[in-house]
Amino acid sequence: MSGPPPELIGAWVHSYEEDSPGVTVYRRAGYPLPPARGRRGLEFAADGTFTERPIGRGDAPGRRTGSWAPADQEGRRLALNLPDTERQLEVLHVDDQILEVRAPDGGRRVP
Repeated sequence: MSGPPPELIGAWVHSYEEDSPGVTVYRRAGYPLPPARGRRGLEFAADGTFTERPIGRGDAPGRRTGSWAPADQEGRRLALNLPDTERQLEVLHVDDQILEVRAPDGGRRVP
């Protein structure tokens, strides 16, 4: 198993302006995004901790913590486990600036 790309580790902010049908785009935390009322985020830690930052009250980011792990041999699918849900993400592209993902079933919302 090769595992997920090391570039995945870190905090990501949803760049919804760059989304396309079926593809959700995230930029590294700190990337200069246009002002927005609220942005979701994801964080993948090397120890397997996963943090989802949904938009909360007053457009402030919330915080839900769980775990993540590779769900295939290539590390292109990730299993995300949060206290109330389990889902998968397919990593389409990741480098030091951008993360592009989609739900493998093609229809469910990507976190």
